[in-house]
Amino acid sequence: MFLPRSSSTAYLRLCILSALGVFSLNATAATTDGTIASNNELPEVELDEIVVTATRTPTKVSNTIAQTRVVDQEDLKRFQGQSVLEVLKQQPGISQYTDGGMGTTSNFYMRGYDSKQILVLIDGVRYSSVSNGGAALNLLPADQIDRIEILYGASGSSIYGADAMGGVIQVFTKGSNVDQSSMSVTAGIGSNDQYLYGASAQLANTTGTTLSLSASHNESDGINATLPSNVGTYNKDEDSFESNNFSIALNQRINDQWLAGASALYSKSTTDFDDGDYKNAHADQENGSAQAYVDWRYMPGSSLKLQYGHSIDKSDSSSQYGGVFDTKQDQISLLGQHQLSIGQGFYGIEYLNQSLDSSAYEIDDRDVTSAFFGYVFDIDQFDAQANLRYDDNSQYGDETTYNLGAAYHISPDWRIGTSYAKGFRAPTFNDIYPGYGGNPDLKPETSDNYEAFVEYITPLQSTRLTGYYNDVEDLISYVASPTPNNPYAGATQNVDEAKIKGLSLTSDWVIDSYLLGGSYDYQDAKDNSGGSNDGNYLPYRPEHKGLVYVGYRLPSLDIRAEYQYVGDYYSRLTNTDAQSVNHYGLLNISGNYKLTDNLSMTARLNNITNESYITDIGYNTDGTNFFTSLTYNWY
Repeated sequence: MFLPRSSSTAYLRLCILSALGVFSLNATAATTDGTIASNNELPEVELDEIVVTATRTPTKVSNTIAQTRVVDQEDLKRFQGQSVLEVLKQQPGISQYTDGGMGTTSNFYMRGYDSKQILVLIDGVRYSSVSNGGAALNLLPADQIDRIEILYGASGSSIYGADAMGGVIQVFTKGSNVDQSSMSVTAGIGSNDQYLYGASAQLANTTGTTLSLSASHNESDGINATLPSNVGTYNKDEDSFESNNFSIALNQRINDQWLAGASALYSKSTTDFDDGDYKNAHADQENGSAQAYVDWRYMPGSSLKLQYGHSIDKSDSSSQYGGVFDTKQDQISLLGQHQLSIGQGFYGIEYLNQSLDSSAYEIDDRDVTSAFFGYVFDIDQFDAQANLRYDDNSQYGDETTYNLGAAYHISPDWRIGTSYAKGFRAPTFNDIYPGYGGNPDLKPETSDNYEAFVEYITPLQSTRLTGYYNDVEDLISYVASPTPNNPYAGATQNVDEAKIKGLSLTSDWVIDSYLLGGSYDYQDAKDNSGGSNDGNYLPYRPEHKGLVYVGYRLPSLDIRAEYQYVGDYYSRLTNTDAQSVNHYGLLNISGNYKLTDNLSMTARLNNITNESYITDIGYNTDGTNFFTSLTYNWY
């Protein structure tokens, strides 16, 4: 049934809540019929998952030093028809703004750091725009993703290099863990004439070959992106979005020692946006990455992996300020791991080439050559991690980063720890090249990051309180007019400093079939440059942010309600009243229900209370909205 945007939100809420109510009634009926699932039949919820992003070697979350979070395949089912950014904004320590609906300009922040200071990887391959530095996660579809690992803090700089001073987000595409052959088709419908349809296939045989293929199409009429107060940009129309998405993964087990494979994720989209009198403003985008590898495990716990990766971020904007920006990154890495008598060491070398072809200016490319070493161990009551990395960039010179961290298990359930990390961010092409007011003499931004935590983990729950303090120097800003300290007008300079401190509390519980928990983040991210904005809050960093959820999960049912609160923040560094964005709270509910052995249904209802709010001055957000889909599987 199609529901136009003008339909009563009360009616919409009634329809979706009724559907979700059917989920609960079916679960209750199963109980009254005496078909309660035994403990062995209940779905497993893993509180202590294995991650690779935090150390570059498989490690239990309970043994990592820096705060780490995993969004697994079960969680991603709740975000059908949405982007990776929609998934991330629900996670602790992450805030964002979006200038309109799906596909429109957006940015995200993690623990007070801008997206330019957060490294994004897709299957180990760097993914971002080297012109503006950010990664377009709003264009990556959640339905093509297998899992997401989030590493908070600057320890990633000494593992992965530049742009990880605020953390690392690694996206893993589908197909890495295919254990049986299957096929599926999906069709979905949502608010604002949103339609999704797709298909996927996983093939596995006895010769050690696995293949995963997935394709989907997502389109929406969208919402009017701007508000009437946005003078010069406002254009009263719906700003549509359309994307075609593909992923593939091929793995071949040659023998017990050798494994080879390749994977790719590609998205092609078109987004309409408001640009005043320019009525047909739109942007055509191409985003994605591909990688191929060979892995030699020459002894238990020891391996050598050679990987080649390629990523793209291309935008062709048709507007009064339009242009073509075509980013390419090519990466070759050799990573070794060796099991030691105590702990494990890893080492590697990398070569990265970044290039940008643009109609706005001519730019060649730059090269980065790197070497890194690391050591991790967990023995008795102690966990420790140490990393050292050297990067030589053809544009700004060399940079050395390191990380030291240790934790102590007070008891089997309690652990405390602390760490220090040196981080840095490389100047973007826009920062450096004069065509955009750039300065070729810029230095990288640098940071000193301190972190301490206390953690309590039992079979039923995982709770962690993390405190952090970051001193950031040489922040890059555009200086519009000369000052006594900065005589260069109209150019970027290393002039700013910032201090970021905060607390992050997370708690996740699994009690029989019930899931509950939440998170709370307090962050104090302020300018420390000594000028007129000294002591002001950095833009788009809310001082308070929290989320609570409760869910119920059976083998055939997974339903969850969540309430997210985002506190007040400013949209500009000058912190005037006109730049203040008011706090808001959003109530969402989502569910998955297995109708038969082959047919399953997902539904998500966002902003149930129809909260009127904004994330950026002058730009619109959606009211109550929904998405629901059916998936049929063949095994």
